[in-house]
Amino acid sequence: MVDVVSPALARRIALAAQGFGRPVSETASTRAVGGVVDRLGLLQIDSVNVFERSHYLPAFSRVGVYDRAALDRITSGRRGRMVEYWAHQAAFIPRELWPLFEFRREEFRRSGSDWGGWVAENRPLADWLRAELAANGPMRASEIEHDANERRGPWWGWSDVKRTLEMMFRTGDVVCVERRRFERVYALPEQALAPELLGPPPAEADAVRQLVELAASAQGIATEADLADYWRMKRVPVRAAIAELEEAGVLVPVEVPGWATGSRATPAWLHRDARRPRRIEAAAVLSPFDPVVWFRPRTERMFDFHYRIEIYTPEPDRKFGYYSLPVLIDDRVVGRVDLKSDRKAGVLRVQSAWAEVGAPADTAARLVPVLRRAATWQGLDDITVIGRGDLSPALEAELRAAA
Repeated sequence: MVDVVSPALARRIALAAQGFGRPVSETASTRAVGGVVDRLGLLQIDSVNVFERSHYLPAFSRVGVYDRAALDRITSGRRGRMVEYWAHQAAFIPRELWPLFEFRREEFRRSGSDWGGWVAENRPLADWLRAELAANGPMRASEIEHDANERRGPWWGWSDVKRTLEMMFRTGDVVCVERRRFERVYALPEQALAPELLGPPPAEADAVRQLVELAASAQGIATEADLADYWRMKRVPVRAAIAELEEAGVLVPVEVPGWATGSRATPAWLHRDARRPRRIEAAAVLSPFDPVVWFRPRTERMFDFHYRIEIYTPEPDRKFGYYSLPVLIDDRVVGRVDLKSDRKAGVLRVQSAWAEVGAPADTAARLVPVLRRAATWQGLDDITVIGRGDLSPALEAELRAAA
């Protein structure tokens, strides 16, 4: 008989698997930051820096104030524990996972002129770039002197050098060893990765099975769609991997009332090591690219929270704000705040703040300490609430009362 997990318990299981429910700190250690990386298995990268770049936020949400240089040491450079690849989207992943994505690199090689095919069609330039990196070591595209290194045309105005390096990054001909001023630094794989990571890769089915198991551990409880989305994998091989892991006892089938596709219950699986906490105590803001909310169907199914980032929405049409961050209180997503780090003025600006229907009465009181930690973490001296949104008056009142 399939075990039944209540929606509330499913939320707690998922959040515990993601590292919530533990005390946060004003001085979190490098070890604590590394623990977040180990638990999540990847950090999605995004260029928006209006509050803070997205890959820094999951650790802040889970452990509190920490030295961002500690995460830089983990993610970047030849001694870092991670390497960048197209895992979920562009993301930092532990280096030991590099061989598991050979099937994806092969997909890019086969995918035509937009991606891997570009490398084949521009072989002389690709070969020249390999030779240049071999001779000079890791380099940014902007540092490479070549007649084709001139911004033009589509693809964000990339030069042919930049575009070729980007395609080679996807096919594994080069790796991104670090970022400088957020610009990728490209290297040959043998310049950045240990020899044991460059040997014969596992079979695709074995790689997918390992990735599904990692996704299940990071999510605690999940549907097939959830497990496939974590690493952006195709559903058919994921389905086969789930069956194997279920037979091995790694995944336990469960039913969550309310998780349904049309009139049919959506099958779900619990990782055998997942905790079943009786309660989760948490207060955090989440990156739009945090694994808790990045797969919007899961976010809506689990939290009844409809979320769309409005970066690409024209300002007059934005409902919640440019960089609206979901607000997590205990085991519910109860609101959103649009934050901006005004580094010149030394102020954290709450551009807008909104509460969800049914948000607890103490939402503002629980959120203010999170905002204070955020300001401290960003090196800002003050918090200003602009006033837009139905949660803003309560935030202003809490900040005044605490002043």
